[in-house]
Amino acid sequence: MGRNCKPVNARRELSSPLFFSPVHLPRLADSLMRIVARCVILVCATALSASGQQWSGEGTAAGIRALEQAWTVGQSRNDSHALDLIFDNSLVYVEYGKLVTKGEYLSRIKHQGPQVDQIVMGTMTVRTFASTAIVVGTYSEKRASNKTLELKRWRFIDTWVYKKGGWVLVAAAAVPLTR
Repeated sequence: MGRNCKPVNARRELSSPLFFSPVHLPRLADSLMRIVARCVILVCATALSASGQQWSGEGTAAGIRALEQAWTVGQSRNDSHALDLIFDNSLVYVEYGKLVTKGEYLSRIKHQGPQVDQIVMGTMTVRTFASTAIVVGTYSEKRASNKTLELKRWRFIDTWVYKKGGWVLVAAAAVPLTR
């Protein structure tokens, strides 16, 4: 045995924090979901940047839809790191009539608890113009509050630009739909 090696007590090893008890499972599950969400966003971004503008219009549209979905997943999990990967540094977002920068948006997502229980994407139309893609669509937010289920529908328009080998969101706006 080397001089820095010590015998290991098998019973102590099994009860160490490296083994997960039921108390640790919710935290572990949340951490794993964040890692999976980041991997999905990274894979989408890598796939889009690898093929770049050689993709057909439909291939680019599918990739943009995947990024829109990644944004939804990141927002629903309050994962500011994942959102940072798909937002351009010059992002301008119109939220409830107010202009919000990337930094303001990410700060709110990072420091605020989840605002909705579920975000469901509706129909989306993606139109590409060289290195720009415009997405128009709808989504629904579900929130349970005071024993009632609140459902809000939104219409959005997002602008994506192909920069430095990948697609990034540069502008976005959403307005509530009234029935």
